[in-house]
Formats: sequence, C-alpha cells, structure tokens
Amino acid sequence: MRDIIAAESQAIAAIPYTPAYDKAVELIIEHVHRRGGKLVTSGMGKAGQIALNIATTFSSTGTPAIYLHPSEAQHGDLGILQPNDVLLLISNCGKTREIIDLLDLAKDLYPGIPAIVITGNPDSDISSRAAATLVTSQAPEVCPLGLTPTTSITMMSVIGDILVVNVMRMTGFTKADYALRHHGGNLGTKSRG
Repeated sequence: MRDIIAAESQAIAAIPYTPAYDKAVELIIEHVHRRGGKLVTSGMGKAGQIALNIATTFSSTGTPAIYLHPSEAQHGDLGILQPNDVLLLISNCGKTREIIDLLDLAKDLYPGIPAIVITGNPDSDISSRAAATLVTSQAPEVCPLGLTPTTSITMMSVIGDILVVNVMRMTGFTKADYALRHHGGNLGTKSRG
C-alpha cells in the first residue's frame, strides 16, 4: 500500500506547471462566466469517468458544466453544444479515436469553439489542436501490468481539481454561493452553518 501511495504521490508532484493552466482558467472564465456558455467535458472509458466528475464539481462550484459522452455525441448528443461553450477533453494517449472525432464534429458545428486537453502525450494530434494542453507527468501506471489506468487517472483528477479551485478563486465563489447549490446532505448543512 505505501509503495503505491508513494508512486502516485510522486507522479502528482511531478505534474509540470505551464502557462497553459492560466490559459485554461481564462478560457473557462471567458466562455462560461462572461459569454454565458458552459464547460463541456468528455473522455472515453476511465478518462470519461474523470471528465464526468470534473463536470459535476464545476457545476456545484458555480461554473455550469456537463459531461458529453464522445460516442453518444455522434448520435445526436452533439446538439448540447452552443457557440460560447468551451470543451475539456481527456485522453491519456492523446489518440483516443472517439475524442478526436468529437473534436472534429465540434469544430465543424462551431469552428471557434476552444478545447482544453488533459493528456499524457503533449505531441499528439489532439494536443496540437487545443487552445491549452495540460500534460500529466507521464509517470508509469502503478498497475502491475502497466496497463490499467491508475496513476494517469489520479493525475487527471488532480488537474481537474486545480482548474476548479482556480476558477473558484478567480470568480470569487463564496460559501453563500455554495449553499445556494447544495440544499441536501452534510455539505448543504455545513455550507449554511
């Protein structure tokens, strides 16, 4: 257990900071908070689970966001996109066919829609087409086979948290704002306390 925790902790600590983080936060603020769009997250498989989590966390902290399944987008769900939206796409390899297709479809529908990409491959096609690319530290997976997304997924989740927290700071999101979005459960009680 300690070895796995240490390996994932080292991977998180090695996530490189670049100005792309500032660019990503600015894109979200500009498109969602100034232009009235929303953040549309997407990923396939386990990366999709992280994209869904990021969307729900953004929504609960004052930034309207929705998860769009990349395959379902090809069957009509692309209609959720609007001109002022911003995409947040997650693909560890940067080559996920469904994510590349989604990016193509979104750009065909709204050519000016920007994409933020979280990936382990800064040299991928999807990275070159992004307005901001956020790169994981490319640490090996802790899975004994080196295959199952484990470390990479942890880093993607942390990068999502970095974006959420910095957007909250930049927009001045308060405890009172939080309470307006959380009416039930322990968090609802705490936010009104």
